[in-house]
Order: sequence, then C-alpha cells, then structure tokens
Amino acid sequence: MGFRRIGVVLFQLGGPDSLEAIEPFLYNLFSDPDIIDFPLARLARQPLARLIAANRAKKVRHHYAEIGGRSPLRELTQRQAEALEGELRRAFDARVVVAMRYWHPLTDEAIRRLEAERVEELVLLPLYPQNSSTTTGSSLKEWERRVKGRRLAGVPAGVIRHFYEHPGYLDAMVEGINNTLSRFAQPGQVRLVFSAHNVPVSVIQAGDPYQQHIEATVRLVRERGGWPLPARLCYQSKVGGARWLEPSLDRTIAELAAGGTKHLLVVPIAFVSDHVETLSEINIAAREKAARCGIEQFEMMPGLNDSPAFIRALAALVEETLGARSLTIAAR
Repeated sequence: MGFRRIGVVLFQLGGPDSLEAIEPFLYNLFSDPDIIDFPLARLARQPLARLIAANRAKKVRHHYAEIGGRSPLRELTQRQAEALEGELRRAFDARVVVAMRYWHPLTDEAIRRLEAERVEELVLLPLYPQNSSTTTGSSLKEWERRVKGRRLAGVPAGVIRHFYEHPGYLDAMVEGINNTLSRFAQPGQVRLVFSAHNVPVSVIQAGDPYQQHIEATVRLVRERGGWPLPARLCYQSKVGGARWLEPSLDRTIAELAAGGTKHLLVVPIAFVSDHVETLSEINIAAREKAARCGIEQFEMMPGLNDSPAFIRALAALVEETLGARSLTIAAR
C-alpha cells in the first residue's frame, strides 16, 4: 500500500557555526520583534540589534570557544531529524527537515526542501517543550511570513505548540535524570535543581504561558520519577537590565551550598538539545561556581538530544497530530 507523504518541520533556535558567525547570529536574534519590541521599534530595532549583538558577541565569544568554537545545535538537531524520519518511515513516506530561527538552515531553506518533496500533509513541531511567544511563537510567526503565497501554504498542517505534558517526553526526562543520578555514590543525598531558560517578567505579565508550563513540567517529571529528593526550580541566561524571572541558577547554587548541600544534579528543563547554555553556562560556569561554594559533586543531565526515548516521543507526537480528525491550515 502507498504511505502518506508527510513533511515534518523541526523548529529550533539555531546557533553560530563558527566564532565569526556569533555576531550575525546575535543580530538576527535581537532583530526579532518577538525578542525586542517597544514603541517606535520599527525604526530603532535594527540599529539597536547591531549594537547589542556587537557588545554581546564580545562577552560570549569565550563561551563558544570553550565548547569547540561553535554551537553543536545544528548537528544535534539534524541527528534528531534523521532519527525521527527513520522512526516515522515505518508508517509514512516521511521527510523531516530543520528550520532554525536565527542561523542556517533557516525557515526558507526548510520550505524549499519540502516543496521539492511535494509533501501532502505537514506537522510543525517546535522543539520547545514549553510554549512561549519568544520561542515557539516566534518560530511559527516566521513560518507564516515565509510560507505566505507559496505552494506549501495550501498543504494541511498540524501544529504542536507544546509537549511538556506528553508521557513520552516525561519518560525521556526521567530516564535522563535516572542515568545521571547513577553517577552519585549516594543518590539519596542529591539535591535536584531544574534550570530553565529565563524570560523577562514583562513577557509573563503579558500573558505568556511559559512560566506556568515550566512549573508544570517540573511537577510532572518529579511525579513520574518518584524520587524522594528535594528539588528547586531556577532560571538562567538573563540578558540586560530588565526584571527577569527568579531565582537565578547562580543564586540557587550559592543558597544550597550555604545550607549544607554537597551533591547537586542540575537538570536543563527547557532545553531538549545541548548547546552553549548547557555545555558552557551550566557544565562549566555553574560547575565552577558550585566548586567554589563547597559542592563536592556536581552533575548535569545531558540534553535529550537524539536519545531513542526522546525520538520515540517525537514520533508519537507526530502520529497523534496526524491522527487528529481535522488538520488546520497553519498559514495562508
């Protein structure tokens, strides 16, 4: 029998593929109206983005240098796409492509690939477990802008806006935490710290569901894991002087150490793939902070990346979306 010809788009942030690409990557990031928005922004956004990108590039260059001179996000996301395509081809004539928001392969490239494949149905899958206007929302808006007027705009599309509560995703997280806990000689003495990417408080006050989704993720993962371990939620990667969500990862580490904690496991709860925020910010900078504070053993759960459990979860999400009674046209 003939398999349905489907296209799946994996949306991700993207990352610089060389030290020279850091500044243009950051310019694309800070040019995004879903990241920088204020009165008269249409006039000032690009000059401001250039200024922020140039300044920020100097600050983060060494972070990329210490993890190999580039972000591994493109490679990891491509591996996820290939593994997911292999899983889906058991039941579909599937093509899985990557659409990065701020660096190559960009959304236009994903659209061209799928148009060449002449897919009959689409599933749009942002690789952000929790929905936020700054991530999922921005990626889907960019898709709508780029696909408008193209043949692909008329293809039925299902959209997965979040998956933090999906059983397969939760199972993959529990597996990752259990694997990391096995590195401790006394797992019962470990404190869990769930670290999520930060967003400005103003974003949450405007109705963004991100914080609510993060808190629910932590609760669901802990319930599913059943660990009798104390846990804390914190946020990382604050940029600029605006009010951001609290507490910070740094403050959390200092407070736990002051309270006598000696064994710490940090779980990146908003990231599904390793990149500079996990490999440098947590696994190097936060590890060094913990050592200075007296933490004796510090471990980070690696990203889910292309773990079989996570790929099975993504495949289930796609299959459930395709099985829905009605697919909507995602963009016209």
